[in-house]
Amino acid sequence: MNKIHPPKFAARILTWLIRDDLAEEVLGDLEEKFYSVAESKSLIRARLNFWYQVVNYIRPFALTSKHKLSTTIAVMFRHNLTLTFRNFLKNKSQFLINLTGLSTGLACVLFIYLWIADERQVDGYHEKDARLYQVMSNHSDASGIHTWKGVPGMLLEEIQTSVPEVESAVAMTDVHEFSLSVGDSYFKADGKFSSRDFFDVFTFPLIEGFKEQALSSKSSIVITRSLAEKLFKRADVVGEQVTWHMSGMEKILQVTAVVEDNPKGTSEPFDFLMSWDYYHDDLISYKNWNNYYGRIAVVLNQSADKGGAENKIDQILKEKQDSDEVDLFLAKFSDKYLYSKYENGEQAGGRIEYVHLFSIIGLFILFIASANFINLSTARASHRTKEIGVKKAMGASRSSLIQQFFTESLLMSVIALLVALALVWLLMPQFNLITGKHLTLYVDTSLFIAMAMLVIFVGLVAGIYPALYLSGFRSIEVLKGKITRTSGENWGRKILVVTQFSLSIIMIMSVMVVYNQMQFIKTKNLGYDRENLIYFDREGDLMQKPEAFLSELKNLPDVSGAALSGFIIGGGNSTGGVSWEGKTDRDQIQFWEIRSGYGLIEILAVEVLQGRSFSDLYGADSLSVMVNESAVRAMGMDDPVGKNIQHYTGEKKIVGVVKDFNFTSLHTKVEPTIFLFAPEETYYITAKLNKGNEAEALEKIQSVYEDFNPGYVFKPKFINQDYQALYASEEKVSSLSKYFAGLAVLISCLGLFGLVSFTTEQRRKEIGIRKVLGSDVFSIVLLLSRDFTRMVLAAIVIALPIAYLLTSKWLENFAYAIDLKWWFFVGSAFIALTIAWLTLGLNTLKAANSNPVDCLRDE
Repeated sequence: MNKIHPPKFAARILTWLIRDDLAEEVLGDLEEKFYSVAESKSLIRARLNFWYQVVNYIRPFALTSKHKLSTTIAVMFRHNLTLTFRNFLKNKSQFLINLTGLSTGLACVLFIYLWIADERQVDGYHEKDARLYQVMSNHSDASGIHTWKGVPGMLLEEIQTSVPEVESAVAMTDVHEFSLSVGDSYFKADGKFSSRDFFDVFTFPLIEGFKEQALSSKSSIVITRSLAEKLFKRADVVGEQVTWHMSGMEKILQVTAVVEDNPKGTSEPFDFLMSWDYYHDDLISYKNWNNYYGRIAVVLNQSADKGGAENKIDQILKEKQDSDEVDLFLAKFSDKYLYSKYENGEQAGGRIEYVHLFSIIGLFILFIASANFINLSTARASHRTKEIGVKKAMGASRSSLIQQFFTESLLMSVIALLVALALVWLLMPQFNLITGKHLTLYVDTSLFIAMAMLVIFVGLVAGIYPALYLSGFRSIEVLKGKITRTSGENWGRKILVVTQFSLSIIMIMSVMVVYNQMQFIKTKNLGYDRENLIYFDREGDLMQKPEAFLSELKNLPDVSGAALSGFIIGGGNSTGGVSWEGKTDRDQIQFWEIRSGYGLIEILAVEVLQGRSFSDLYGADSLSVMVNESAVRAMGMDDPVGKNIQHYTGEKKIVGVVKDFNFTSLHTKVEPTIFLFAPEETYYITAKLNKGNEAEALEKIQSVYEDFNPGYVFKPKFINQDYQALYASEEKVSSLSKYFAGLAVLISCLGLFGLVSFTTEQRRKEIGIRKVLGSDVFSIVLLLSRDFTRMVLAAIVIALPIAYLLTSKWLENFAYAIDLKWWFFVGSAFIALTIAWLTLGLNTLKAANSNPVDCLRDE
């Protein structure tokens, strides 16, 4: 035993904390106990017991004067925690209602925060983001100002040589799907063309190769790590060859670099990059200053003035075009994802509107949850006046009562936050499924500080009423029952309830409007039949002998038609290079262009109003065009069929007029459109499938495709799915709004349920007396429900006008929108009232059916 000693660190703590006159005696007793336990049981048990005895002996009476205060505070805090947990256990239902409402609200706020944070960081990861801009163009014509991201490709060289404010510049194309092959294996991948300074402008780390040589040759290709592993089963592939295919063309390329996979915050993810020089020099047939085929991004110098650089770039175009119809400007590159909407040349929103919307929803839910918590906490606290009176009579100070109440409310807030974090962690996969994102619950300093401040704020506000108001009562008045509740206290709770339900009703009506608008979008007659329409790339041998392939498709029993097509959902090419007899400078407008082969009009089921569609019965149609009604109106023609127009490819004759149909988003009106008969310039094949046998039809089409185009990947797309993709943002907003609105209503009802429970408990004696005097159940239910029903009705009156303004503003984003019907308002009010009455009924019926003897029993 001579080598066994008590824990020295524990002994030091004891001698440091307690008074000198006690230290030697206490330490001696503990050492004696230590040796006894070590001999009779075990050394581990002896050490643990020694630590326990040291901690247990740290009490105010034994401490030195300098340690008494901090230890007393700790002891009081521990005491208040014990009282808090006892109160929670004593009022389990109220505790669960409070916890459920607040934790659910905080979980919603966390989800919204993570979603907004992810939206705002898109494209913002580039090292030179603060100086990175995209050159945009404003085009003025008779219909207004149209903003494009396209600029003349030849502008790149001029910027590099003539604008000293620009540190570096890069020209690109949009991302498109292409076919790549290695040996006999073919793959589909998303790629774009880019000039050689791409990696100086954007931050995409290379894992193989050097950025200076990555895009220096027309035969260069840069691929991502994932694509390298898909093509070659490894990432170290610099020097390997890949064949690129597009519309019958193919080019052998050499891998000059491998780039890391795109970050998740990339708005236009790509699998590979090819040389802009090859695209510009060899593929573009119309190289002039009126062809807006380029996308140019620039990095300004550290000291450069954005306005000065913008003016110089715009002046270059004006000198080359000698026209004032187009203005160039610089837009922050990382803003293009959130701020993509322009009206008359000015930025007018975009996805940022949904960020603002969900920020407002988050604040709504946070207010509803916090108001619930504050309402129920103060209501419960006012029921504890006798407890306060007894404690003050026993000697409790006001400061100790204040500490107790603040401890309770803060602890409830902390527990709610922990439950909210657990809910977010559990429900994150489902949330990602709804939003289409890959969010994770991460530790973020700003998030941590925000949540900590929120918890402290809510806890302090909820605890301030009992802490400062109730703790100030004189004990004799409380015990005699002379304390009466103020009207201000009741009005405060009523205002919170009315505000809660007002916000809930606004969200209910908003969900109804969004849902009906989305249904309108899905079912609206667009002027063409998009059901069971598929399209796929025309490449390889299909560029050389399409007639035989189309003939085979048309002979398939489950295919009702097939045609060469340039028709895609969302737009395509547009041009201002159209003239007609009587056109003036003020009549300059943009036309959508759809290149077509025979039969496309019939497959789309577009109605021909005048003239005819393209047909081989009339000889060569290569000089023929068809136009829509909007084009006829724009050109001011009374009888357009047979008249000639001047297209930038030559003179064309109008052979038919089709009814307006919408192949872009319903956010915009139908615009002037021209069908060009140019089968050799179509890059898709469109086919109409018979309803009911789509799967079999696709298998048969694939078989024919592989016979005609061996090796190429058959990847069909449904036009209806592309149409739905135009509204992906609205669909996600609709889904999320339904969930958040439902949770907002649930939280409001939890608060109402808790308040009704508290109110009925307060009026138990009144209920008992009324039942003894002969009141029936219905009259008591009516009595208890009346005040709360008035609150909900007041909320309806306040909420509906606000909801009307908000939903009307949202519908203004659509050129074609639903009308706000009267039943939206009535339905929202009815839903709110029904839910409130059901919540009230659960409590009031129980109270009305209670035994009067139990109600009148005192304590």
